[in-house]
Amino acid sequence: MTAMSHAPQAFQEAVAALCAVQSRAEVVLEPMRPPQRLAPWSYALGCEVTGPADVLASGRVVLLHDPDGHESWDGVLRLVTYVRAELDQELAGDPALAAVGWSWLTDALEATGADYLALGGTVTKTSSTRFGDIGGPSQADDLELRASWTPASTELRAHGEAFCQLMASVAGLPPVGVTLFGQRQGS
Repeated sequence: MTAMSHAPQAFQEAVAALCAVQSRAEVVLEPMRPPQRLAPWSYALGCEVTGPADVLASGRVVLLHDPDGHESWDGVLRLVTYVRAELDQELAGDPALAAVGWSWLTDALEATGADYLALGGTVTKTSSTRFGDIGGPSQADDLELRASWTPASTELRAHGEAFCQLMASVAGLPPVGVTLFGQRQGS
């Protein structure tokens, strides 16, 4: 991305709105290097969250802008997300996992009031078994969610908040104001 002062106004407004997102304390957003070849203008935020039982989730949300638009985008802006989280074996074996993972995204978009078009994506469960001298647990299960959608305007605050809610859900964090049994205030 070249200097922001040379960026189109719509892109500047969208980036400012995305940067204005206030996430909960466990969800930390940080600017990261965006992909360079997907659109003339791009911006990205990375995120890592550690949930209960040390569940690690990482993700990124990328804003793409092409002033000429893309037919498949149905607009000039596109948000792209990638989220990955470790799973316990019991959850990894749940046949409804993909549908539940997708609902975390759609529910978050709905809850924040994010207006969008052309939503699509995938939810993938991977299972790896380690052999020989490779360290770590003998089996690891992960969930990956990849999605993209076109925001209806440059006001992306609700979209950024939806991404934060998605990250919290994937990491297994309870809703704000709810305490899990066994957790104490301040811990």
